Amino acid sequence: MSSKRQRSCTSDGAAAGSSTAKRRAFSPKKSNFLEWSVDDVCGFLWMQGLEQFEKLFRDKNISGTTLPKLTVDELENIGVRDQGNRINLFRCINDLLQWCFETKVFNDPIHGHIEMHPLLVRIIDTPQFQRLRFIKQLGGAYFVYPGASHNRFEHSIGVAHLAGKLVKVLARHQPELQVDHRDILCVQIAGLCHDLGHGPFSHLFDRNFISKTRGDLEQQWKHEDASVKMFDHLISSNSLKVVLETYGLVSQDVTFIKELIRGPEVCNDSEDSKWPYEGRPQEKRFLYEIVANKRTGIDVDKWDYFARDSYYLGIRNNFDYQRILKYSRVCEVDNMKIICTRDKVAGDLYNMFYTRNILHRRAYQHKVVNIIESMITEAMVLADPHILISGSGGNQYTMSTAIDDMEAYTKLTDSIFEQILNSSEPELEQAQKILNHIINRRLYKCIGQTQAEEQRMHEEEIDDLKTKVAAAVSSEPGNIQLEAEDLIVNVIPMNYGMKEKNPINNVRFYCKNNPDKAFPIRSKQVSQMLPDKFSEQLIQVYCKKTNEETVQAARRHFAQWCRTRKLPEPWDSDDIDPAPVL
Repeated sequence: MSSKRQRSCTSDGAAAGSSTAKRRAFSPKKSNFLEWSVDDVCGFLWMQGLEQFEKLFRDKNISGTTLPKLTVDELENIGVRDQGNRINLFRCINDLLQWCFETKVFNDPIHGHIEMHPLLVRIIDTPQFQRLRFIKQLGGAYFVYPGASHNRFEHSIGVAHLAGKLVKVLARHQPELQVDHRDILCVQIAGLCHDLGHGPFSHLFDRNFISKTRGDLEQQWKHEDASVKMFDHLISSNSLKVVLETYGLVSQDVTFIKELIRGPEVCNDSEDSKWPYEGRPQEKRFLYEIVANKRTGIDVDKWDYFARDSYYLGIRNNFDYQRILKYSRVCEVDNMKIICTRDKVAGDLYNMFYTRNILHRRAYQHKVVNIIESMITEAMVLADPHILISGSGGNQYTMSTAIDDMEAYTKLTDSIFEQILNSSEPELEQAQKILNHIINRRLYKCIGQTQAEEQRMHEEEIDDLKTKVAAAVSSEPGNIQLEAEDLIVNVIPMNYGMKEKNPINNVRFYCKNNPDKAFPIRSKQVSQMLPDKFSEQLIQVYCKKTNEETVQAARRHFAQWCRTRKLPEPWDSDDIDPAPVL
């Protein structure tokens, strides 16, 4: 799966500089720059053509362990007065810190051979991260799409890889941004750890299971919250604080990583507003848009899962993130430094959001996927009081309370399915019965799907649907009985990621002739054939009773309920005639 590779300790600039006769040949005694002596550091300065700073570095006793701490400001503090010299020196040191280390190579089916910084490898090789090997990326979709067996583990490595590529593109093309090795490491670590908080079957756990079992929570629990807590637990339980410091990361950087993981809320960055984050100053606002971009929805997390999920689902992916990556650039807009892209890739961005919509319709919100996830959720809710997990201090936690203790939560993975399925405990009999129905493909039946405009379907309407359909079925001649509890209604918001808004309206573009001036591009400037609406609700109705007579009656009365409310005729029902084509 992986192999080690020793990177050269010289950059391209260093190789060019070595041809100058007066510069000394540089042969450090240690391949790891962290083990360099002061003489090794001074030899590196000579090789870079920066020999004028040798005396200063010797006087300040700067060895390899000090190099990661040399920011532009710190160089000024130690006596490098000229700004041009500071930037040049900082750039050379920053190149060294990025490239002079022993990397580990992961062979990934999506991105090819990925090189990982040793600090990222240390994080990967912890129980908290390895846990992600046992959590399916697409939850219950594996029961429908046989190829969708990939896990959060490989997705997280892919996101770290893409986060590093994007931040390095920005740093290389725009050195005035002063993106240093600490920024790059933090963004990569955030990409690596952004999904640490996922529970069994990924989004099934936070969106379905926790919402049904933890009514005591003041606000909706999200996996990002657990990711931050799990990251803290990972650092403390594996004694990685010292390792972080070895590579120059301090407490401010840990704060920054956690801000990136949680995903910043959209904020008003006017001159009068207070910058709400502590990890990085407002001048580096653009770094907050790489892993989780709440402003436009364009981030490396999506780039990886679009490509990865499409590959394993067997769905063709027409979106190429490489073009967006190549043309990404930071511009200043309304006193904000934000990531912009070239005007000529506007169509690619529409393709990106269309890809998102296709994946939701064909896979993530597939009717059978949602039926199976509803059944797994039901089984887990029934089993919750009877499965105990050991946590910190020897305390016992249920599945729903394990989110309060990261030691217990580390032990909670998709394996809970087999634990319930193979249990001999009588308390788990009902939950076990539901999971056996999944294994034997005795699934709840879909009685139809329809669409409504965004925000048209409310909770009281869901109750009305279940009550009226059940009553209508039970009132038919014969011996059919259907209770409201026998029906499951899923109301799913379908959009381009910004509810009813066009996400491209938040994107800013630049042109080739003036790359520092950003501007919006409206849809009609891109194409007259782009959508005008960007949201709707998908309504899926399932019946727990699976006998044909009950299912057919439920389908007829659901169709009548839709007609009464002037909703489109439900589809996926064989006995309902399609509307005539006009």
